[in-house]
Amino acid sequence: MRIDEFTDTELFEARMVWRKMGKSVKRAVRCTSGRRKGRVVATAAQCGAPIDFKKRLTLKKTKARMGKRISRKAGRAKKFNPISRRVASMNKATRFKRRK
Repeated sequence: MRIDEFTDTELFEARMVWRKMGKSVKRAVRCTSGRRKGRVVATAAQCGAPIDFKKRLTLKKTKARMGKRISRKAGRAKKFNPISRRVASMNKATRFKRRK
């Protein structure tokens, strides 16, 4: 038995989004639950996969060392890179609408 057989509400593990990979735009999944909540991954199965702590600690050190540089570079890319701008406009339609 599955939980959706008892309730009328739909359960979402992940949502489909667009992502930039290199010079192309690909379909991806944004995790809405699990260890990777909020992260964009290739498949929905990765949302509950175990975390590699060595990689996590390496990224934490890198961000502590180069955080400002990374954020400036990402901000510039999001503002001026045509592929990044296309991805942002394609994902705008899938955003949740806030209730007033």
